[in-house]
Amino acid sequence: LDACSPNPSISHYICTSLCKQNGELTLSAACILDWNGYKASLDEKSQSQAYVSTRSASQKARREMEERGSIGRDGGQQQDGNGRAVAIADGDVIEMEAAAASTVASSGQQGDDAAGGVHVQGPRWKRFLAYVGPGFLISMAYLDPSNLQTDLQAGYSHRYELLWVLLFGFIFVLIIQSLAAKLGIVTGRHLAELCMSEYPKPVRYGLWFFAELGVIAATIPGVLGTALAYNMVLDLPFWAGVLICAATVILLLGLQSYGVRKLEFMIAVFMLIMASCFFIELSHVNPPMNELIEGLFIPRLKGHYAISDAVALISALVVPHNLFLHSSLVSSRNLPSSSEAVKDASVFFLLENAFALFLALVINVAIVSLSGTICADNLSLDDTNTCSSLTLKSASVLFKNILGRSRSIFYGLALLASGQSCAVVTTYSGQYIMQGFSGMRVFIIYLFAPCLTMVPTLIICGIGGALRVRQLINIAAVILSFVLPFALVPLLKFSSCCSMIGPYKNSTWVSSLILWLLP
Repeated sequence: LDACSPNPSISHYICTSLCKQNGELTLSAACILDWNGYKASLDEKSQSQAYVSTRSASQKARREMEERGSIGRDGGQQQDGNGRAVAIADGDVIEMEAAAASTVASSGQQGDDAAGGVHVQGPRWKRFLAYVGPGFLISMAYLDPSNLQTDLQAGYSHRYELLWVLLFGFIFVLIIQSLAAKLGIVTGRHLAELCMSEYPKPVRYGLWFFAELGVIAATIPGVLGTALAYNMVLDLPFWAGVLICAATVILLLGLQSYGVRKLEFMIAVFMLIMASCFFIELSHVNPPMNELIEGLFIPRLKGHYAISDAVALISALVVPHNLFLHSSLVSSRNLPSSSEAVKDASVFFLLENAFALFLALVINVAIVSLSGTICADNLSLDDTNTCSSLTLKSASVLFKNILGRSRSIFYGLALLASGQSCAVVTTYSGQYIMQGFSGMRVFIIYLFAPCLTMVPTLIICGIGGALRVRQLINIAAVILSFVLPFALVPLLKFSSCCSMIGPYKNSTWVSSLILWLLP
C-alpha cells in the first residue's frame, strides 16, 4: 500500500509506504520534504498549530512507550527523542516524524486531548488554578540554607543596601525559568531528553555528569540545614539529623505515586511555614520601612566587599537543576494541542511562577532585614562578634540572646522547612535528569536516582560534620556556579532554535541579555 498526500494542517509533506513482513505491517520507506521550502508560505498561526501538533503527538507517543514499560526501544522500532520513529526494514534506516505521521493517520486526537488535557471550563481564574504548583517547587531552590546563610551575612554587612540585588536577581530568574517552562510546553519534552537526543554521545554524557554533580551540590546545603535544625529544635545529634533528613526525603518522594500535585502541595506548605516564622520574628524587630524600600529600589554598592557580596547573592539564585525540573513539571499537566491552549498555558505558568518567586523574594527580603536590624542595634561584645561571623548555627544563638528562646525556635522551624524541602526538590529533579539522559524504566529510576543523590551527600555531610557547615555550603555554591553553564547554554540553544519550537523561539534581546549577564 503506497500513499503520498499533503496535509494542510501541518508544515511537512509526508510520503509513507507500508509492507507486510512476518504477518505485520511495518514502515519501509518515508520521505519528508524540507520545512524551509514551505516556511515562507505559512503565516504565524499555521506555524503555531504545526508545532503544537508536533508537541502533542510527541508527548502522546512518549506516554504510550512508557506504558509498555520502555522508553526509546520497542522491538524493531526506536524513538530517538525528537519524536521520530526509526524503523529498520530491508537493511535501511528510515526516519519519519512521528508527530506529523500521527496527525495524518489519526483523526481522533481532539477527543484524546479532551480526555487527558487540562481543559477546565469556567472563569479564567479557575483555569489558572489547574496550572498552579510547579512554581513552588522551583522557588524552594531560592530559599535553601545556602541562600539563608548568604542573606544573613549580607544583612549584617550592608543592612538593606543590597536588597535591590535580590529584586533584580529574581527578575533574571523569572526570565530564565520562563524559558525552561516554554521549552517543555511547546516540545512536550524536558531539557534532559532534548540534550540526550540532540547532542553526540560524548557531549551528552558530559552534560549528564555535570547535571548530577549539580544535583548533589544543591542537596548538600539542604541536608546540612536540616541536621542543624533538628539540633536546634529537638537537640538531636548532627548525624541523627542527617539520617532523619535522608529518610524523610525518601518518604516524601513517595507522594509522587499519588500524583505530582500532592508533592507540590507539600512544598507549598513548607514555603508558608518559612514565611510565617520569619515574619513573626520580623514583626518583633520592626525594621525601618523607608530604609527597606529605599534599599529595594535604589541601587547602591557602598562599604567593604559590597561587590563581592552582591555577586554572592546573585550566584546563590540561579541553580542548574531547576532548569531541568521546570521543563519537566510543565509536562505533568498533559496540555491540550491547540495553539490557543499553548499560549494560555505559557501565560498561566508564567503567572504562577511569578507569584511563587515573589513569595520567595519577600522571604529573602525578610531574612536580610532581620539580620540587618538586629546587628545594627547596640549589642554586647559577644553578640557583636557573633554578627561579624554570622552562620546558620550562630544565628540561632544570636536570635536566642536578642529575641528570646521562643523566637529562636521559630528560626529553627524555618531552617528545618528550608533544608527538608530543598533536599526533596533536588532529589526529585535528579529523577527527571536520570530519566532523560538514560532512558531507564520508571520504577528503576524511582529506586536508583534518590540513592545516586543521597548516598554521596550523606557521606560528605557525615565527614564534614557540624563544624564545617559553612565551608561545605560555600564549596557547594562554587560547584553550582561552575555547573550552571552546562545547563543554561543548552536551554538557550533549544529555546532559540526555530526548527524545534518554531514561532515560540526566543527573541534576540532575551538571548543577548542572558549571555551578557552569564559571566
